[in-house]
Amino acid sequence: MTPGKRSLYGTTGADIFQHCVMTRARQISRVLTAPYEQALRPFGINATQFTLLVLVHELGPISRADLGRRNHHDRSTLTRNLQPLLTEGWIAEGVADAADGRSRPLSVTRAGKKVLKDAGPAWAEAQAMATALIGDDGVAAIMGIAKRLPKRAG
Repeated sequence: MTPGKRSLYGTTGADIFQHCVMTRARQISRVLTAPYEQALRPFGINATQFTLLVLVHELGPISRADLGRRNHHDRSTLTRNLQPLLTEGWIAEGVADAADGRSRPLSVTRAGKKVLKDAGPAWAEAQAMATALIGDDGVAAIMGIAKRLPKRAG
């Protein structure tokens, strides 16, 4: 241990400060999310909500459970992030599944499709800005990591 440094769970704080994967991933996330948040703000939607709207559009009708698994959301976080989309009428819940009586599939409404269409160019500009920040190699690395993430079980 470096003189003057306290031990922190068997290693030094400096080691964690310099090499923590979680810290770096969160920093990268904040930096890359900012252009999307700014670009989507005029449309009354944030980046997380926009992502969910896109996923429901591409995968729907889809249950909340399946959507949560696909996007690595826990139930309470997913519910909190879906609520504004439901309130705005951008997504709708269907009739409960006859098999289990609980699952109400989500789908994008006409108003939600309009948001996707209207915000699409702003998203593309944010995507270009994010790509410029990390370069094509950075984008490829992130996409590769995302493909290797474990699938969440039911």
